[in-house]
Amino acid sequence: MVDAFSGTWKLVDSKNFYDYMRSISVGFATRQVANMTKPTTIIKINGDTITIKTQSTFKNLEISFKLGVEFDKTTADDRKAKFTLTLDGGKLVHVQKWDRQETKLVRELVNGKLLLTLTHGIGVCTSTYEKEA
Repeated sequence: MVDAFSGTWKLVDSKNFYDYMRSISVGFATRQVANMTKPTTIIKINGDTITIKTQSTFKNLEISFKLGVEFDKTTADDRKAKFTLTLDGGKLVHVQKWDRQETKLVRELVNGKLLLTLTHGIGVCTSTYEKEA
């Protein structure tokens, strides 16, 4: 099922990203720049290892992981967090934990598009990506 996420995905719409970043305490200047970027996400599967690359003019981030295995990673906004990714009901669920806080990133495929929902407290962002040919 995770194979369905494989591909190159271009951001076409995002709602409430600025508020989500404020919720996780991203600084003002970083919020301003990051809110204007249109990242591309590349998802590759090699056996039981999944790699997600997020590329933008602002910052690039790459994670490689096995489902269900926790690992340490510094986020694009410089939070040192523990990451765990799982597959739950056809959704790729990514949990980040740091300083007794938690945020959840849920990727799901709907009508051929990749929907990403970011949640932290009351901060919720939804982003839509289209697959590049």
